Amino acid sequence: MANFRTLDEADLRGKRVLLRLDLNVPTENSEVTDTTRLERVVPTIREIADKGGKVILLSHFGRPKGRDAKNSLKPVAAKLSEVLGRAVGFVDDCVGERAEAAIRAMQPGEVLCLENTRFHPEEEKNDPAFVAQLARLGDIYVNDAFSAAHRAHASTEGLAHKLSAFAGRAIAQISVRESMFTMSVMMKSTRPISISAER
Repeated sequence: MANFRTLDEADLRGKRVLLRLDLNVPTENSEVTDTTRLERVVPTIREIADKGGKVILLSHFGRPKGRDAKNSLKPVAAKLSEVLGRAVGFVDDCVGERAEAAIRAMQPGEVLCLENTRFHPEEEKNDPAFVAQLARLGDIYVNDAFSAAHRAHASTEGLAHKLSAFAGRAIAQISVRESMFTMSVMMKSTRPISISAER
């Protein structure tokens, strides 16, 4: 079975929870056209909020080369608020004083979306100084971005080494399903099989 900690093992009350999601949703004219990825992460956001955590969302969006209004997460945060059925705040950076001030002002159960992590080139370089800046914003790290989990970026890999790390509900479900499938194939096979860990 999968070897990771889930939210069942996390003490979330009053904690600043950095929740890495994949909010890289399809858009047209700054309007979200498909909410499937948003709907998948609602259970994790709700659980953290309902257990008294301060939910701080981290995500990339598109492939910007620096700050770029068309790759802002602001319209995505607004659509997520609709899907979630509760307010989702937004701050126009993912590190620095504006982000820190917005997080200080949060109450338990509130949700805040930080700006696109890829507006900083240090994100994709997994720069240790940038990882440290992100880590200052939270007490706990939760990854629920399965489609981005293989990337060794600051908000996907770097943070997992700096804070207590847990899997979100969507990523845990997918991992358990894949493990069960692999076990069933192994048990039914009459011939030796090979499983590759290459990416």
